[in-house]
Amino acid sequence: MRHLKGILLLACAAIVVIWAFSARAQSATPALKTEVTVTGDLVRIGDILENAGAKASLPVFKAPALGGSGTIQVHRVMEALRANGIVVFDTRNLTEVLVSRASRSVTLSDLGRAVAEAAAKRYEIANASDLSVTFDPHMKPLQVELTAKDAPRVVSVAVDQNNNRFEAIIDMPGSLTLRRNPVRMTGTLIETAEVVTLARPISRGETIRESDIILERLPRGQVQTDALTRAELVINQAARRALRSGQTLRAADLMKPQIIARDDAVTIVFRSGAITLTLRGKAMGNGAEGETITVLNPQSKRLVQATVTAPGVVMVSDANPVTTAAINVSER
Repeated sequence: MRHLKGILLLACAAIVVIWAFSARAQSATPALKTEVTVTGDLVRIGDILENAGAKASLPVFKAPALGGSGTIQVHRVMEALRANGIVVFDTRNLTEVLVSRASRSVTLSDLGRAVAEAAAKRYEIANASDLSVTFDPHMKPLQVELTAKDAPRVVSVAVDQNNNRFEAIIDMPGSLTLRRNPVRMTGTLIETAEVVTLARPISRGETIRESDIILERLPRGQVQTDALTRAELVINQAARRALRSGQTLRAADLMKPQIIARDDAVTIVFRSGAITLTLRGKAMGNGAEGETITVLNPQSKRLVQATVTAPGVVMVSDANPVTTAAINVSER
């Protein structure tokens, strides 16, 4: 009986050992991958086959273009592997393997900035930001190697001054692909100027606020020489006349806001040296801060030239002598 038990234990141990070796052999069997991503211009055995062993680095197919993808039929994979001495492998019942090529995308915005900087340097334009670059519709972002971290470089750029068309040749120091085959990019390049325009209609005399304006870039040829280019020249100014939405603003369109209107009651401040007197008066016209207007001194019934200093306040000083003309208040 003991002898029989020993035989059974040995048989069980043998089964376990055989199972372990079988599982290990199965796990080490080369097997096709469903999809792969490669970084180089070649697809190697180890890219498409798990457990490829010593032959993993051998190239078998050309990789897609940077950023591209494609499929390889399994029968072609089998032919390539057998040609390299790999006969036994698991196809996993696949019919094709998807292969993608990793890349970094260089946006049209980055390319446009490079073209603008190169054109500004060649044609002696002070600010590259004044150049608007529009690529032709068929132009696409460039795909470069993941290791290429440099900015795009414009090898040459030429602009036709008659129609603003440009042609640029672009490469990248860190990209082997672009160094081998620089890319030709085409489009239009226009010099622009930033101007202040209105976001809504403005009535005559209305004060313009920051929310009422838009900084907009227009082709320089369409911009008048006296167009305002800075927001601070417009904000808190008043419209000299009715202005339309989208209108480009000029200094002639604006004036200081009127803070005193005709017939307003005002405080007249008389100042001479260290002496300051105040009394009530009446504005005889409209006035903005800093402007000189005529006011009526009700006590002397005389007209006074005064400087507007604040809403409802005017000042008479040695620089604003009192006029000697009197008026008949009852006639007004």
